[in-house]
Amino acid sequence: MSSVKAWIQASRLRTLPLSISGILVGGGMAARTDFFNWNIFLLALLATLGFQVLSNYANDYGDGVKGTDNEDRVGPVRAMQSGLLTASDLKKGIILTSILTTIVVICLIYMAFGADQLIISLIYIFLGISAIIAAIKYTVGTSAYGYKGLGDVFVFLFFGLVGVMGSYFLYAQKLPLEQFLGATTIGLLSTTVLHLNNMRDRIQDQKVGKNTLAVLLGSEGALRYHNILFVMSILSWIGYLVLSQAKPMLFISCIAFLPLLKHFMKVQKTKDHTALDPQLKVVALSTFLLSILFFVLSFFNL
Repeated sequence: MSSVKAWIQASRLRTLPLSISGILVGGGMAARTDFFNWNIFLLALLATLGFQVLSNYANDYGDGVKGTDNEDRVGPVRAMQSGLLTASDLKKGIILTSILTTIVVICLIYMAFGADQLIISLIYIFLGISAIIAAIKYTVGTSAYGYKGLGDVFVFLFFGLVGVMGSYFLYAQKLPLEQFLGATTIGLLSTTVLHLNNMRDRIQDQKVGKNTLAVLLGSEGALRYHNILFVMSILSWIGYLVLSQAKPMLFISCIAFLPLLKHFMKVQKTKDHTALDPQLKVVALSTFLLSILFFVLSFFNL
């Protein structure tokens, strides 16, 4: 097996804060309603990190074997593309990460539901298996959904709805309707990060037959779609805070939208979308900031 440094690079550490944003928001919602449990929270974090690392390994492998990652790639160099890891290395990493993540998921389900609630436990096991399959099938195989414009849908579902509402249900075993809006915000912002990535890579992806939504929409359509994601994410978060009767201090979390407003203007002015790479970090870290602020303010009942 290759060096630790190569595996760290393949893990793409910069993607991890965004991946746990939904868990932070779900935990904050649980804290607001007095259902919070540290054991569930920590296991949910570990499981989500496992899913994200698995997805990154599978994405590196899938794009590598398809030739999508080549000398024309605009973004950061991938581990397989650079020769740091082989296809065989990544396969082993995918298998090992899948096993470890599955173990964490089983522990999480047992911690949340015990041995009595079989049906709910089976539903969560199904969700866990689905998340593993989705992480792998994004770019791996002939039916990879990331090559058919469906990546945005899966990111919204797993980062937003499953990440936030699924984690909250682990604590409270109920789902107040207004929390759908909070989950929608994280889902939309996570989708924005993926879409920016695809806007950046649109020309190269089109050449190799990777039909992301950015490719299917074209340059102008992709920009309009980005703008819709951005506006709806803000409206849904404000809607959540209002409908859930949040304390005034919780509105401080909206500070996270300030760098996003600057980002929004930057994207409108950027004609060459290959220059959008720095904006991925802006949206990802702003989403993480929103989640951290909400979690801390909720935890201390502010």
